Amino acid sequence: MDMNLSLYETRVIGALLEKERTTPDQYPLTLNALTTACNQKSNREPVLELAETEVREVLDGLLKKHLVSELEGFGSRVTKFKHRFCNTEFSDLKLSDRAVAVLCVLFLRGPQTPGELRSRTNRLCSFDDVHQVEATLEKLISHDHGPLVVKLPREPGKRECRYAHLFSGEVEHTPAAMPSSAAGGSLDQEERIAELEQQVAEMRQQIADLQQLLDELLS
Repeated sequence: MDMNLSLYETRVIGALLEKERTTPDQYPLTLNALTTACNQKSNREPVLELAETEVREVLDGLLKKHLVSELEGFGSRVTKFKHRFCNTEFSDLKLSDRAVAVLCVLFLRGPQTPGELRSRTNRLCSFDDVHQVEATLEKLISHDHGPLVVKLPREPGKRECRYAHLFSGEVEHTPAAMPSSAAGGSLDQEERIAELEQQVAEMRQQIADLQQLLDELLS
């Protein structure tokens, strides 16, 4: 499905989808909280440094596309925002919790392998194994609204193909060069390092969520 979403628009929608599930007590989000979520250093690729004015401009565009809602008086004098991307009375796009989690990570981190998606969606949903991730991806590829994700060609030296979302149009794929020293052992080491990096990123995310909660309580 091509909604012609920009990088900033997918970042805003992805952040709203993520916080709706990970910090439901703080959702919908204020402009300040949403800007912080968009600019997180962990679980984001690329890392952005958006100003509140830039996020507000993105929200204005998404409001016109009917992909977000602006709420006032939601238990606060501050305006808050929530997505209308899927699974709402305003959206025809209906997705399972697992499908939402997969798209959320693809919006926030770009193309991912099924293994990466399994580990990086663990705060959003639960996958018992990679096969369940692959099954969810296949459903997104054969969705009634048309393909929502695409399987990219496998890169040299990689064991899994990556998948990308199609909400910003067709995906240009540039294969990465395979290091001359790449071998099975080095791939195993890379996977162990990636797993450790993910654990560190999750701890940083928990700290960021706690900091956001504290900021909201003090504001």
